[in-house]
Amino acid sequence: MQIFAAIDLKNGHCVRLTQGDPDAETVYGHDPAAMAEQWAEFGVDWLHVVNLDGAFGDPEKSAKNVNALQAILDRVTIPVQFGGGLRRLEDIARALDLGVSRVVVGSMAADRPRQMLDVLGQFGPEQVALGLDVKEGKVATHGWRQLAETDALKLVQLIQTAGLTHVIYTDISRDGMLTGINLEATVALARAANASNPERSFKVIASGGVASIEDVKRVKAVEHEGVEGLIIGKALYTGAVDLAEAIRVARSEG
Repeated sequence: MQIFAAIDLKNGHCVRLTQGDPDAETVYGHDPAAMAEQWAEFGVDWLHVVNLDGAFGDPEKSAKNVNALQAILDRVTIPVQFGGGLRRLEDIARALDLGVSRVVVGSMAADRPRQMLDVLGQFGPEQVALGLDVKEGKVATHGWRQLAETDALKLVQLIQTAGLTHVIYTDISRDGMLTGINLEATVALARAANASNPERSFKVIASGGVASIEDVKRVKAVEHEGVEGLIIGKALYTGAVDLAEAIRVARSEG
């Protein structure tokens, strides 16, 4: 199982939000690249970097976050997964050209799922993940301020036909709350997606609400269901989860 350390960028700073609310912000650092180096020193598998201002549609602040992303890429060698405001093919191409290993597409996939044929065809399934941010079974888009009509599983099954193999499942109600991961919904999605296309291995990355090392152990226990990783954000910054221990649990046998 892989551990992803989250770095959320807002106005060039490293922050955490509560349930995606831009007004419920805590700043954890003014040098995101230094934070990235800190997590990299622990040996984390991936960095999960989000351009919050890109997701909220603020181009001026979003540009600062892209600069922060470039600084991160210049200073660490571990793979970086990046999302937030990637709503055009050129946005995705630019991010990959900067050096990110995988982009996360959310709003564009929900608004124009057929376009994912072009995205996955052009960039490949290993470089593109679907960001599935869910509220009451519906997919939230545009900085979590809109709800799409399509439910989460139907969207996944539709984009699977284009070759999708990676999805990040976030329960918005739990994000930043330290109340525990929604493992039941995560596993249900992994099972249903793999049942829809048994010939293609489908992997889900769990996100939202990690509260303690017990969440890491719980996700590790269902790795065989198709849950390939866990994103840890606020719990790292508050000290609720020790990253070294989380990595040890994730890499343990059985």
